[in-house]
Amino acid sequence: MKLISSLKSPYGRMARVVRLEKGLQNTAKYEVIKTRGKKNPYYNINPSGRVPSLILEDGTVLEDSSLICWYLDHIDGLPTLHPLDGRLGLEQRRIEAIARSMLDGISLWLREYLYRSPEIHSKAIIHHERERALRLATVFEKEVQSELLTGPINMAQITLACIFHGKLIDNLPGFSWKEERPHLCYWVERIGQNSSVNETAPS
Repeated sequence: MKLISSLKSPYGRMARVVRLEKGLQNTAKYEVIKTRGKKNPYYNINPSGRVPSLILEDGTVLEDSSLICWYLDHIDGLPTLHPLDGRLGLEQRRIEAIARSMLDGISLWLREYLYRSPEIHSKAIIHHERERALRLATVFEKEVQSELLTGPINMAQITLACIFHGKLIDNLPGFSWKEERPHLCYWVERIGQNSSVNETAPS
């Protein structure tokens, strides 16, 4: 198998964390690619151009971080990061869904700065996503005190770590998430001590 992503993608980072947590370094090789660009050879592997992608032994290509993380966690028949089926897993799915909503919004916000010149930035998008991110940061100030986010690592924790740990959001103007959120700050510091999270942090 081969896991393909860019180094800066938070979605790719989730799959890389799972790869390390499951000890699949030798089973799933990791390849760094560049996204975008005319005639990018990556489009021959995944025409959508999105990362991450996972190429299986038979050549099948899996796209979407949630699908890839699920596959890597279940490959040994002993999943440890995903919840049980049914209502018993509802709470973890609830938290992971909120974290993914936040990550999707922040990614849209970031793209305004990465791929659009300042004179054509959408002030409406930036304002909307900033306000959403600040509201959700307040939600997580409470949620990180729960057993779900302080116990053994799981996909809800991994998703949240890929938002707050590292430099992904450090340069977003007006996103003062650390202010008056001591529990969230402590949680981010603690999750960063996990080797899989630390090793995949973007430089």
